[in-house]
Amino acid sequence: MGAAQVGATAVAAVVLAVLAGTASAVRSQEAHPHPPPHEHHAPREHPGGAHGNPADLDAYAAHLESAERAAWQKPDQVVAALGLKPGQTACDVGAGPGYFTLRLARTVGADGRVFAVDVEPRLLSLLAARLAAAGLANVTPVLARPDDPLLPRAACDVVLIVDTYHHFPDGPAYLRGLRRVVTPGGRIVNIDFHKRETPVGPPLAHRIAREDFLRDAAAAGLTVASEETFLPHQYFLVLRAR
Repeated sequence: MGAAQVGATAVAAVVLAVLAGTASAVRSQEAHPHPPPHEHHAPREHPGGAHGNPADLDAYAAHLESAERAAWQKPDQVVAALGLKPGQTACDVGAGPGYFTLRLARTVGADGRVFAVDVEPRLLSLLAARLAAAGLANVTPVLARPDDPLLPRAACDVVLIVDTYHHFPDGPAYLRGLRRVVTPGGRIVNIDFHKRETPVGPPLAHRIAREDFLRDAAAAGLTVASEETFLPHQYFLVLRAR
Protein backbone atom coordinates (compact mmCIF):
# COMPACT_ATOMS: atom_id res chain seq x y z
CA MET A 1 0.00 0.00 0.00
CA GLY A 2 1.43 3.43 -0.98
CA ALA A 3 1.98 6.35 1.39
CA ALA A 4 -1.08 8.17 0.07
CA GLN A 5 -3.29 5.12 0.61
CA VAL A 6 -1.96 4.62 4.13
CA GLY A 7 -2.61 8.28 4.90
CA ALA A 8 -6.13 8.19 3.56
CA THR A 9 -6.93 5.20 5.73
CA ALA A 10 -5.38 6.74 8.84
CA VAL A 11 -7.55 9.85 8.72
CA ALA A 12 -10.77 8.33 7.37
CA ALA A 13 -12.65 8.78 10.64
CA VAL A 14 -11.61 12.42 10.84
CA VAL A 15 -12.74 13.08 7.28
CA LEU A 16 -16.14 11.55 7.94
CA ALA A 17 -16.57 13.81 10.96
CA VAL A 18 -15.78 16.86 8.86
CA LEU A 19 -18.04 16.05 5.97
CA ALA A 20 -20.95 15.00 8.15
CA GLY A 21 -20.59 18.07 10.40
CA THR A 22 -21.06 15.95 13.49
CA ALA A 23 -21.41 17.39 16.96
CA SER A 24 -18.41 15.40 18.12
CA ALA A 25 -16.22 17.15 15.59
CA VAL A 26 -17.39 20.53 16.80
CA ARG A 27 -16.89 19.53 20.45
CA SER A 28 -13.31 18.51 19.69
CA GLN A 29 -12.65 22.09 18.58
CA GLU A 30 -14.32 23.62 21.63
CA ALA A 31 -12.05 21.56 23.87
CA HIS A 32 -9.00 23.43 22.52
CA PRO A 33 -9.28 27.17 23.16
CA HIS A 34 -5.90 28.23 21.73
CA PRO A 35 -5.97 30.40 18.60
CA PRO A 36 -5.67 27.76 15.86
CA PRO A 37 -4.21 27.71 12.37
CA HIS A 38 -6.44 28.96 9.62
CA GLU A 39 -6.02 30.26 6.14
CA HIS A 40 -4.96 33.60 4.84
CA HIS A 41 -5.87 37.01 6.18
CA ALA A 42 -7.98 39.71 4.59
CA PRO A 43 -6.05 42.95 3.96
CA ARG A 44 -5.16 44.96 7.07
CA GLU A 45 -7.25 42.93 9.47
CA HIS A 46 -7.05 39.90 11.67
CA PRO A 47 -10.19 37.74 11.41
CA GLY A 48 -12.09 37.73 14.67
CA GLY A 49 -14.82 35.08 14.37
CA ALA A 50 -14.76 31.46 15.50
CA HIS A 51 -11.24 29.99 15.33
CA GLY A 52 -9.96 33.39 14.17
CA ASN A 53 -12.17 33.38 11.06
CA PRO A 54 -14.97 35.80 10.08
CA ALA A 55 -18.58 34.83 10.71
CA ASP A 56 -19.39 35.15 6.99
CA LEU A 57 -17.18 32.41 5.63
CA ASP A 58 -18.67 32.59 2.12
CA ALA A 59 -17.57 36.22 1.82
CA TYR A 60 -14.19 35.30 3.36
CA ALA A 61 -13.66 32.55 0.79
CA ALA A 62 -14.64 34.91 -2.03
CA HIS A 63 -12.06 37.41 -0.81
CA LEU A 64 -9.38 34.74 -0.70
CA GLU A 65 -10.01 33.94 -4.36
CA SER A 66 -9.90 37.58 -5.50
CA ALA A 67 -7.67 38.77 -8.32
CA GLU A 68 -6.25 41.38 -5.95
CA ARG A 69 -4.94 38.70 -3.67
CA ALA A 70 -3.52 36.65 -6.52
CA ALA A 71 -1.46 39.66 -7.60
CA TRP A 72 0.63 39.56 -4.41
CA GLN A 73 0.21 35.95 -3.25
CA LYS A 74 1.20 34.55 -6.69
CA PRO A 75 -0.33 31.13 -5.93
CA ASP A 76 0.53 29.47 -9.23
CA GLN A 77 4.16 30.58 -8.96
CA VAL A 78 4.26 29.37 -5.34
CA VAL A 79 2.98 25.91 -6.27
CA ALA A 80 5.38 25.69 -9.21
CA ALA A 81 8.29 26.57 -6.89
CA LEU A 82 7.46 23.59 -4.67
CA GLY A 83 8.63 21.24 -7.43
CA LEU A 84 5.96 18.63 -6.76
CA LYS A 85 5.71 15.72 -9.15
CA PRO A 86 2.66 13.71 -10.22
CA GLY A 87 1.97 10.94 -7.73
CA GLN A 88 3.49 12.74 -4.74
CA THR A 89 1.71 13.75 -1.53
CA ALA A 90 1.34 17.35 -0.39
CA CYS A 91 -0.03 18.53 2.95
CA ASP A 92 -1.68 21.96 3.18
CA VAL A 93 -1.70 23.03 6.84
CA GLY A 94 -4.23 25.81 7.39
CA ALA A 95 -6.00 24.87 4.16
CA GLY A 96 -9.20 26.82 4.78
CA PRO A 97 -11.55 26.64 1.78
CA GLY A 98 -8.73 25.43 -0.44
CA TYR A 99 -6.92 28.36 -2.04
CA PHE A 100 -3.74 26.28 -2.35
CA THR A 101 -5.33 22.86 -1.88
CA LEU A 102 -7.03 22.79 -5.27
CA ARG A 103 -3.85 23.91 -7.01
CA LEU A 104 -1.81 21.27 -5.20
CA ALA A 105 -4.35 18.59 -6.11
CA ARG A 106 -4.11 19.42 -9.80
CA THR A 107 -0.31 19.42 -9.59
CA VAL A 108 0.10 15.98 -8.00
CA GLY A 109 -2.62 14.51 -10.23
CA ALA A 110 -5.00 11.62 -9.79
CA ASP A 111 -2.22 9.31 -8.56
CA GLY A 112 -1.13 11.81 -5.91
CA ARG A 113 -2.75 12.87 -2.66
CA VAL A 114 -3.31 16.16 -0.81
CA PHE A 115 -4.12 16.32 2.90
CA ALA A 116 -6.02 19.55 3.58
CA VAL A 117 -5.64 20.35 7.29
CA ASP A 118 -7.74 22.87 9.21
CA VAL A 119 -9.28 23.23 12.66
CA GLU A 120 -12.49 24.89 11.47
CA PRO A 121 -15.20 22.39 10.38
CA ARG A 122 -17.14 25.01 8.42
CA LEU A 123 -14.13 25.85 6.27
CA LEU A 124 -13.57 22.18 5.54
CA SER A 125 -17.22 21.88 4.54
CA LEU A 126 -16.70 24.73 2.07
CA LEU A 127 -13.60 22.94 0.82
CA ALA A 128 -15.53 19.70 0.32
CA ALA A 129 -18.12 21.53 -1.80
CA ARG A 130 -15.39 23.13 -3.90
CA LEU A 131 -13.66 19.80 -4.42
CA ALA A 132 -16.91 18.21 -5.60
CA ALA A 133 -17.56 21.10 -8.00
CA ALA A 134 -14.04 20.80 -9.38
CA GLY A 135 -14.25 17.02 -9.73
CA LEU A 136 -11.15 16.47 -7.60
CA ALA A 137 -11.07 13.14 -5.75
CA ASN A 138 -7.46 13.15 -4.54
CA VAL A 139 -7.88 15.40 -1.49
CA THR A 140 -8.36 14.19 2.07
CA PRO A 141 -9.72 16.92 4.39
CA VAL A 142 -8.41 16.59 7.96
CA LEU A 143 -10.10 18.19 10.97
CA ALA A 144 -7.05 18.82 13.12
CA ARG A 145 -6.28 20.05 16.63
CA PRO A 146 -4.60 23.42 17.18
CA ASP A 147 -1.45 21.65 18.40
CA ASP A 148 -1.49 18.61 16.11
CA PRO A 149 -2.25 18.31 12.37
CA LEU A 150 -3.30 14.65 12.87
CA LEU A 151 -1.37 13.54 9.82
CA PRO A 152 0.07 10.04 9.26
CA ARG A 153 3.75 9.47 9.89
CA ALA A 154 6.05 9.83 6.86
CA ALA A 155 3.13 10.62 4.55
CA CYS A 156 4.01 14.03 3.06
CA ASP A 157 6.59 14.88 0.42
CA VAL A 158 5.89 18.58 0.98
CA VAL A 159 4.13 20.30 3.88
CA LEU A 160 2.92 23.80 2.97
CA ILE A 161 2.10 26.38 5.66
CA VAL A 162 0.92 29.79 4.42
CA ASP A 163 0.11 32.72 6.75
CA THR A 164 -0.70 30.27 9.53
CA TYR A 165 2.39 29.69 11.68
CA HIS A 166 1.59 32.45 14.20
CA HIS A 167 -1.60 30.59 15.18
CA PHE A 168 0.24 27.52 16.48
CA PRO A 169 0.18 27.48 20.30
CA ASP A 170 3.79 26.21 20.40
CA GLY A 171 5.58 26.77 17.12
CA PRO A 172 8.72 24.67 17.68
CA ALA A 173 6.67 21.76 19.04
CA TYR A 174 4.35 21.91 16.02
CA LEU A 175 7.35 21.90 13.67
CA ARG A 176 8.80 18.88 15.48
CA GLY A 177 5.49 17.13 14.89
CA LEU A 178 5.64 18.01 11.20
CA ARG A 179 9.12 16.48 10.98
CA ARG A 180 7.49 13.15 11.75
CA VAL A 181 4.94 13.44 8.94
CA VAL A 182 7.33 14.22 6.09
CA THR A 183 8.89 11.47 4.03
CA PRO A 184 12.68 10.95 4.19
CA GLY A 185 14.08 13.95 2.34
CA GLY A 186 10.68 15.66 2.45
CA ARG A 187 10.32 19.41 2.87
CA ILE A 188 8.40 21.78 5.15
CA VAL A 189 7.63 25.12 3.49
CA ASN A 190 6.62 28.17 5.50
CA ILE A 191 5.32 31.33 3.82
CA ASP A 192 4.41 34.21 6.10
CA PHE A 193 4.34 37.98 6.27
CA HIS A 194 7.47 39.93 7.08
CA LYS A 195 7.23 41.79 10.36
CA ARG A 196 7.00 45.21 8.76
CA GLU A 197 4.24 47.42 7.43
CA THR A 198 2.73 46.01 4.22
CA PRO A 199 -0.43 46.93 2.26
CA VAL A 200 -2.01 43.59 3.16
CA GLY A 201 -1.73 41.12 6.00
CA PRO A 202 -2.37 40.89 9.74
CA PRO A 203 -1.34 43.50 12.32
CA LEU A 204 2.35 43.55 13.18
CA ALA A 205 1.62 42.12 16.62
CA HIS A 206 0.35 38.91 15.01
CA ARG A 207 3.34 38.43 12.71
CA ILE A 208 6.38 36.23 13.23
CA ALA A 209 9.59 37.79 11.95
CA ARG A 210 11.66 35.68 9.58
CA GLU A 211 14.55 35.59 12.06
CA ASP A 212 12.26 34.45 14.89
CA PHE A 213 10.76 31.72 12.72
CA LEU A 214 14.25 30.51 11.80
CA ARG A 215 15.13 30.24 15.50
CA ASP A 216 12.00 28.14 16.05
CA ALA A 217 12.88 25.96 13.06
CA ALA A 218 16.41 25.39 14.36
CA ALA A 219 15.01 24.45 17.77
CA ALA A 220 12.82 21.88 16.01
CA GLY A 221 15.80 20.31 14.23
CA LEU A 222 15.15 21.91 10.84
CA THR A 223 17.50 23.76 8.53
CA VAL A 224 16.95 25.97 5.49
CA ALA A 225 17.30 24.05 2.24
CA SER A 226 16.41 27.00 0.01
CA GLU A 227 14.56 30.30 -0.03
CA GLU A 228 12.41 32.03 -2.64
CA THR A 229 12.24 35.82 -2.84
CA PHE A 230 9.58 36.56 -5.46
CA LEU A 231 6.77 37.35 -3.00
CA PRO A 232 6.54 41.09 -2.26
CA HIS A 233 5.27 40.92 1.34
CA GLN A 234 6.21 37.45 2.60
CA TYR A 235 9.20 35.25 3.21
CA PHE A 236 9.23 31.79 1.61
CA LEU A 237 11.45 29.29 3.41
CA VAL A 238 12.00 25.66 2.45
CA LEU A 239 13.16 23.48 5.36
CA ARG A 240 14.53 19.97 5.78
CA ALA A 241 15.39 17.92 8.81
CA ARG A 242 19.01 18.23 9.90
